[in-house]
Amino acid sequence: MSDDVLVINAGSSSIKISLFGPGGADGPELQLAGQVEGIGTAAPHAILRRASHEVLIDRSWPDGHGPSNHDQTMEYIVRVLSELHAGWKPAGVGHRIVHGGSLYREPTVIDTTVRADLEALIPLAPLHQPANLEGIDAAAKAFPDAVQVACFDTAFHQGHPWVADTYALPRDLYEQGIRRYGFHGLSYAYIARAMRRIAPEVARGRMIVAHLGNGASMCAIRDARSIDSTMSFTALDGLAMGTRCGQIDPGVLLYLLGEKGMTVAELSDLLYKKSGLLGLSGLGSDMRDLLASHSFPARQAVDYFIYRATCSAGSLVAALGGLDGLVFTGGIGENSAEIRARICRGLSWMGLVLDEAANDTGGPCISKSWSAVSAWVVPTNEERMIAISVAELLRVTTDPDRTEQ
Repeated sequence: MSDDVLVINAGSSSIKISLFGPGGADGPELQLAGQVEGIGTAAPHAILRRASHEVLIDRSWPDGHGPSNHDQTMEYIVRVLSELHAGWKPAGVGHRIVHGGSLYREPTVIDTTVRADLEALIPLAPLHQPANLEGIDAAAKAFPDAVQVACFDTAFHQGHPWVADTYALPRDLYEQGIRRYGFHGLSYAYIARAMRRIAPEVARGRMIVAHLGNGASMCAIRDARSIDSTMSFTALDGLAMGTRCGQIDPGVLLYLLGEKGMTVAELSDLLYKKSGLLGLSGLGSDMRDLLASHSFPARQAVDYFIYRATCSAGSLVAALGGLDGLVFTGGIGENSAEIRARICRGLSWMGLVLDEAANDTGGPCISKSWSAVSAWVVPTNEERMIAISVAELLRVTTDPDRTEQ
């Protein structure tokens, strides 16, 4: 068995993989990355590249002859990896798990109890958790001797102050698990780690990270610990997203159910798949398309996205009691200079002075040297964060004499 760590991010119709080998002081190093998408459709497609971007596999299956489920997809992935490295087996497999509830605060070796706990959380993440579980089952079948590790998007946010995690509902509902969890935790954990190297004074202080993409949220972080987040009980809350609504008055939901006669399924479909940038623009959910469009509704959708992000940042500044740095990450945060600039201008009241030229070239620092609050662009890497966590856990489980420093 190798010392490699395989990272799996299983979606409903795709499996993304990243293979990491032993690295240096900065942790595991990426060797291969790829995905199989369109699982169960008429035309699935597989792509696999080396870390150098050399394409190793680029294959499509016409006429529905490709993998039809996650088990078959994992069998294909194992076969490909075995052909590239004869006799290869990973030491550990890390899984991105969207919801860990209040039980799981750190990466956890998966056993029957853990798997049952994760299955019980499906109602809290109905779009993501079932696919995550299918990935676990398929990987356990493919690599029975490897340590299977769950890495949670919610874990980074465990330990919030009670006032940040609770709703003003009867207290027994909080004890039953109806509370603010927060998501995108793997991304935030990676950024907090990266900022210790890039700008240690900001990492030790008060920082807001804006994970802006098709899924979007913001997190208040003090000394590498999450203090509050815009997402809460589910990944619907907070900022407007590609197809998700973000913050909404619950009275609207009661009205749609009671007065408009919507079913729970119809309401779920509306909130998760037909709202956000798609619903506001009537054009699409991709920010690039909206920015390029001359459509008035498209411009309004962009304006709304920026307005909610700016207002949310102000709220998180209050939770932190001030701000030392603002970090942009995610597909939009990393790639859209216009979105970054407009949010930063909206926060100029707190002393953030944007460096337009640095912002146009992508940073990493996009604020003037005299800015009271610094601004940054830092690419996230959730897969590498998972690999780091799994490698650390493997060292702990294989070295009984090892003690934490």
